[in-house]
This record gives sequence, structure tokens and C-alpha cells, in this order.
Amino acid sequence: MALKIGIVGLPNVGKSTIFNALTKAKTAQAANYPFCTIDPNVGIVEVPDHRLSQLSEVSGSSKIIPAAIEFVDIAGLVKGASQGEGLGNKFLANIRECNAIAHIIRVFNDSNVTHVHGDINPKSDREVIESELLLADIQTLEKRLDKARSDSKSGDKKKIEYAALLENIMDHLMKGVLANQIILTPDELEQVMDLHLLTMKPHLYIINLHENEIGNVDREKYAEMLGLTDSRGVIPISAKVEEELIGFSPEEANEYLTELGLDSTGLDALIRAAYDTLGLITFFTSGEMETRAWTIRKDSLAPQAAGTIHTDFEKGFIKAEVIPWHHFVESGGESKAKEKGLMQLEGKEYGVNDGDVMLFKFNT
Repeated sequence: MALKIGIVGLPNVGKSTIFNALTKAKTAQAANYPFCTIDPNVGIVEVPDHRLSQLSEVSGSSKIIPAAIEFVDIAGLVKGASQGEGLGNKFLANIRECNAIAHIIRVFNDSNVTHVHGDINPKSDREVIESELLLADIQTLEKRLDKARSDSKSGDKKKIEYAALLENIMDHLMKGVLANQIILTPDELEQVMDLHLLTMKPHLYIINLHENEIGNVDREKYAEMLGLTDSRGVIPISAKVEEELIGFSPEEANEYLTELGLDSTGLDALIRAAYDTLGLITFFTSGEMETRAWTIRKDSLAPQAAGTIHTDFEKGFIKAEVIPWHHFVESGGESKAKEKGLMQLEGKEYGVNDGDVMLFKFNT
């Protein structure tokens, strides 16, 4: 599955700088004035995974194809964006296409970089952006709700239930509750997926810190600063540090990170948080031609995993040969892992695990 994350935030919080650093590019403009990013910048980032090189080595693969994430840098939103202020709805529409929203919030103080609201107030900044997303969702829901109410007058049970579902969501949104915080059944979620509500998407909160503050960060402290009850979606990043890392060799980068008290880059931390928040895992295919990483949801069954490679694989699925990646590597490859009895033949009900190396058997 293609993973797409929209990067949002107020003007001058470091969005474009972080985008450039994450994608190791200089495509997004970064300047000290609002609306510097006029069109959404898109960057494809390879997902770092140390398992790929190990699998490739034992398989003698000709190439390695990692999983990828698409980042979309969207122009700075301001209060009133849902009503067309600033660059308004044009960019809210771009967010609707993303799987998750990474909200960059400025925490660092720098008199040389103006703040659109004057003072540094992370909680207020978060609330401004989320309020605009809520207002945009309310506008979307109002149009659908009018039609649903009209349709429910026919007396059709399903149409009545659908109108009631939309009424429930609208009540929550009007109270300032994000759609992703509303308790809905799987069937109800399926019914409203086509609305593409902005607040239904998982939110990640990237706190942009000064380079002197990035080591040994207390995420719970910053979650409290943002008014959040869960710190798991809070990712500390220093745009300045990430920007400097662009020109470093891997050895220099590791040395620099160690000096700062960090064990990984901001990109690594963001990807881990995104996979965790979205409930994603990785399985592999590995052979002489290529070793490749595939991204799927945690609850995926073997046929669904096969379908990420090709729809025909899922339709004609018979069995899957499965070897945990560490057994694959420790044994010295597929054939030796089979000899040791470490390969399992699994059917349609097999739940794929993170790190499985899989070979699918299917009818054409």
C-alpha cells in the first residue's frame, strides 16, 4: 500500500525546512514569510530498514527495493483557512488525499523568525489548525447530512440509520471533538470513509525544537504543553539538525547524532510513529532478482499480502511459504531454512507477521 503523509502547520513553523530535510531535497522554498509554499511539494522517501541488506546478502539479490513514504508539504494554514483565508480550502483539499496528518508545531524561540500570531504558544497553534480542520469537516458533513435527512423520510431503515450516524458525528464535531476520537463500529467507519473527513485521519505532532534542546527529550512534558493526553504521537525534531544531516556521510551523521544524545534521525522517528499510528507492518520477498519490502496493515491475512504485489496473486491465492526474516538470514537463505524445517506452508487464514519473508503460490 502507498503511504502518504501531509505536513501541515502555521506559517513559519519550519514545515518546508523539515520537508527538505526529510526528503533530502531543496525543492520546497523556506523563507521567513507566510505562504512561502504555494503549491504542495511532494517527496518520496525510502523507509530505512536494516533487514533488507541482510536478506539481500544471503539471497544474492541484484537489487534492493525498500518501502516508501510520500510526504506532501502543504502551504501554511491560518485561522480562517476553512473559510478561504490565506490559501484556504485549496490546501485542505490536498490533505484529504493523505493517510495521516503530520502537524508541525514550533516550540523553539528565535527573534529572527517571526510567528504569525506573535507569541510562541504550542497549544494554541495546535488548536488553531485543528479548529480549521474541524470547520472544514463540518462543511463537508452539512452537505451530506442534508441529503441523508431528506432520504430518511422515505422510511427506509438503512437510510434512517445512516442519517442518525451522520447526526452523531456532526454533534461531536460541533463540540470540538475530532472525528478520529469518536467511537464508531467498523461498519459505521466504512459508511463514512467516502467523506474523507480531515479529522478522521490519524494525527502526528512534530515539535520543532532548537538544536540544543533535541537530546533526551521528555515527550510527556511536550504532550502536556500541547494539551494532549497521549505522548506516543509526539515526535521531537530539530529542523536545523535534520537540515545539517543532509550533507553528512552515514558515519558523520551517526557521530553527530551521538553527540546530540540521539539514537536516530527525525525521519526514522517519524516513520516509526507513522507505522505505529497507522497500524502498519512490513513483509519481504527475497531472491536473486531482488529483495523487496512491502507495507501492509497489521491485521492482514496472507491473500491480502499477496494482493499488494499483484491483484491476481490474491484472486488465485493457494498457499504461502513463510520464513521469519531472522531465520532466513541465520540459515543462509531460503533453501537452507527449508532444510532446517524453518519454513511454514500457510493458507488463507494466516495472519502475516512483521518481518515475514514470503513466497506465494497461486492459480493464474
